Amino acid sequence: MNEPVTLPLVDLQQLGFDAGAHLLVKHALAGVPAGGLVQVQGQAPGWHAQLAAWCRAQGHELQMPAGWTELPQLQVRKGDAHMGRWRGAAQTGHSDASANGAVAERAEPFWGLAARGASVEQGAPAFAFRLNEKADFWSDNAGDLYAQAAAAQWSAEKDIDWNDAPEPPAPIEDAIVQIMTYMVENENAALVVPARFLGELHPHYRELQAALAIQVADEARHIDVFTRRIRRHGREPALSTAGGQASLQSLLEEKDFSVAGFLLSVLGEGSFVNLLQFLQTDAPDPLTRQICRLAARDEARHVALGMSHLLYRLKQEPDFRHRLAQAVESRHDALAGTSGLNEEVFDSLILVAAGELSPAALARGTQRVQQLMQDMADGRYTKLVRLGFDKAHAEKLASLHTRNFM
Repeated sequence: MNEPVTLPLVDLQQLGFDAGAHLLVKHALAGVPAGGLVQVQGQAPGWHAQLAAWCRAQGHELQMPAGWTELPQLQVRKGDAHMGRWRGAAQTGHSDASANGAVAERAEPFWGLAARGASVEQGAPAFAFRLNEKADFWSDNAGDLYAQAAAAQWSAEKDIDWNDAPEPPAPIEDAIVQIMTYMVENENAALVVPARFLGELHPHYRELQAALAIQVADEARHIDVFTRRIRRHGREPALSTAGGQASLQSLLEEKDFSVAGFLLSVLGEGSFVNLLQFLQTDAPDPLTRQICRLAARDEARHVALGMSHLLYRLKQEPDFRHRLAQAVESRHDALAGTSGLNEEVFDSLILVAAGELSPAALARGTQRVQQLMQDMADGRYTKLVRLGFDKAHAEKLASLHTRNFM
């Protein structure tokens, strides 16, 4: 003889549905399969009418137990209609739906702003994030680089000694101000480019989202400290040239994430790291050396993120290498009629390396700047070879990079 089935009992006592009673019923139903029954009883005025309304809204069936003519208890049969309200983001299109935090090859528009892996209710709006194909922007170590960046964040107030700033001779200080002016406009471009793509990136790819966001924060901090260094001894920003602006505009106009990252982060910021290291060594004052040391550390991470993405994309799409080469050549041709590097910046680099206006010092300064230019070219060449370009092609492309460094 079969034993009678004992149904789960939810005793609402005096708790009304306007005070949280639905949570007791909801959690009891979560423990039974669709079609399963839960018994509910209560003492609050009108509790049965409130339960009936809640069941209708949630897609459950309310029924009176057989043989009952009054309402001391009611049965709720768990419906399955409400299950159709949800689309499981973690089970739709992911490369490995069973993996914790699996990353999809393509993010669906209806996932919208939901957390990765969340179930998304039917009827949620579609979001038109342009960057939703993983191969177009992904980097396997974006999460690690974000963690490194978060741990290495520095403060302009706490980590820079603004008082350790003896004023160099006027010509040298003027040269530093000119270089810092040039660096600010380049960092403006380095901020705007990732910020633009950040707004187009599907939030499903949160590791890259975080890495780009902290990169933007890095650049904002650099702009702040470079500007403060310009004004440290009472000066204002110096010269910005049309050629320099044209070079940077070409970065902002690039629509492809990979190409923009290649031109900006790999080639441009790669050369910028060399420039910052040059100033860290050759600047005459401790303040400038401090600033450049910290900024170079950040920029090296930006280069690493750009390289990581390109290595990922080229592994999936080797022919994309031709698109990268074409971008370098096209940019070179477009800028051929511009003046390139601000002459005042070039002369300022010589002056900073020289430390004084004397023939012997200027000769040393010129040699140091020539070595800087060679270091930049060598760095670009090395990165291009690592990206799979043959040596001759890498050397040619390295030489075609904009004379404006960035």
